[in-house]
Amino acid sequence: MSLKPIWIYLENGTFLEGKSFGYEGTKVGEIVFNTSMSGYQEIMSDPSYAGQFVVFTMPEIGIVGTNADDMESSAVHASGMFIRNLNEKSSNFRATSTLREFLIKHESLGICDIDTRYLTKMIRDTGPKMMIASSEVSSKEELKSMLENSPRIEDVNYIEKVSTKEPYIHTSAAWDSTSLEYKKAQANLGKKVVAIDFGVKRNILNELSEVGLEVEVVPHTFDSKELITRYQNGEIHGVFLSNGPGDPLILKEEARKIAELIEAKVPMFAICLGHQLLSIAHGHPTYKLKFGQHGGNHPVKNQNNHVVEITAQNHNYNVPESICSIAKVTHINLFDNTIEGLEYTDSPIFSVQHHPEASPGPHDSKYIFEEFAKRL
Repeated sequence: MSLKPIWIYLENGTFLEGKSFGYEGTKVGEIVFNTSMSGYQEIMSDPSYAGQFVVFTMPEIGIVGTNADDMESSAVHASGMFIRNLNEKSSNFRATSTLREFLIKHESLGICDIDTRYLTKMIRDTGPKMMIASSEVSSKEELKSMLENSPRIEDVNYIEKVSTKEPYIHTSAAWDSTSLEYKKAQANLGKKVVAIDFGVKRNILNELSEVGLEVEVVPHTFDSKELITRYQNGEIHGVFLSNGPGDPLILKEEARKIAELIEAKVPMFAICLGHQLLSIAHGHPTYKLKFGQHGGNHPVKNQNNHVVEITAQNHNYNVPESICSIAKVTHINLFDNTIEGLEYTDSPIFSVQHHPEASPGPHDSKYIFEEFAKRL
């Protein structure tokens, strides 16, 4: 199949031409790289990638096609994807559509025949960049002007776009809600948690259900006073703060409400963006990493038992060392020694920066969901 050209301009002046295999149009976003060897569909449908272009370091992409079961949300939230070689034909009995069909359906750009190694090294050395890609505009100067007049990722509240609009009850568990393990967990625990949706992945909710928790999902515009009352009345047993996209420092209202939950001693567990918001709510602002952590092969050391866990990661921001004045560090990233997990000393609250649900990635950290259920 003959593919049309697509033009890319990065804010550092880099101008490239590739081939377009997805949705045709023009999109702006921040470019990051992901080192996962598999799971491109889960990555593209992860709401945490809203406003970003993902460069895949795995050179062969598209081999297993796509299917409805592997979606982490109802849509593709990433602006687009960069890959070296496109595999147009799917070779997987579960596939119901090709990667190309998938991107067109979800209006996300696909860019192939690009030196992804070059882009990855650039991001690694100089950090993520704002960029624009277009299958409609080929002029470097015009693309530069369009990019300069577009908002930066740190100026956009993507939570408003990806969070659920209405509360709902999540009932499915990991893979099979009819499994014997799931039925035992439901019978043995019977505790209810409220998951605040900042862009939650479906498999995080599945894992919460898998350990026997009844999960009610609410929008990012949650009423903190209502949740406190429900906890004090015994209607709910705890709160989960989800992952999500963008710069956590712009979520001032969400952080304020979380601070009210902290003050009321509501038990909480958080992942990724939720982990960062807990730090901000405690008065310790986050900072942006040089190039972020995105992939399924990141070693994290559990400080409690000294076991090294291989984890899935997806974040550009991190909590500061100053948080150690009020929290115990439970996990450390062995790539850069940044904080990966915290347990607060004066509250029934703990959190992790990595993704224990994986999807894609290893399952070394799945025990964290069981730990949350046991603490309630």
